[in-house]
Amino acid sequence: MTNAGAVKHWARREAATYRNGADRPLSGYLAAMGVYASAVGGLTLLGRRLGLRPPETVSPWDVALLGMATHRLTRTVSKDAVASPIRAPFTTYSGPQGPGELHEEVRTDSHLRHAVGELLTCPFCLGQWVATGFAAGLVFAPRATRLVAATFAGIAVSDFLQYGYSALQSKE
Repeated sequence: MTNAGAVKHWARREAATYRNGADRPLSGYLAAMGVYASAVGGLTLLGRRLGLRPPETVSPWDVALLGMATHRLTRTVSKDAVASPIRAPFTTYSGPQGPGELHEEVRTDSHLRHAVGELLTCPFCLGQWVATGFAAGLVFAPRATRLVAATFAGIAVSDFLQYGYSALQSKE
């Protein structure tokens, strides 16, 4: 057996042991991690080539703004009904989940669809990708990024106010 064959055999054995009989799309996760790492590496190289540098500091206001924007954008992509066409190739509709949100099941017909479906339906999983996009935006186009982030942060504040208003109405 060649070294490559031995590594493949070892990897398959380890994956089977990890799965413990469950259907876990490890190859899909590996592909997603490869895309993420390639995107971060590519953005880093592009930034260097263009002579751009990360900000010296990130203010607490930027952290709060990007945090709220990341929260809202991940909810929009992962749960909102209007974004369901983005998720449709990787999920199946199960029904409503909350105000303006859907519950969808991840497709399991391929490891890649399964992994991407989990990423697109999980706001916690998607948050890493969205926050990285906002961080890159602070390097490549800080003014535009802050404007976009402020828009999504404003929507997040509005959402919380809507929930608060509804809660107050239901108490009456």
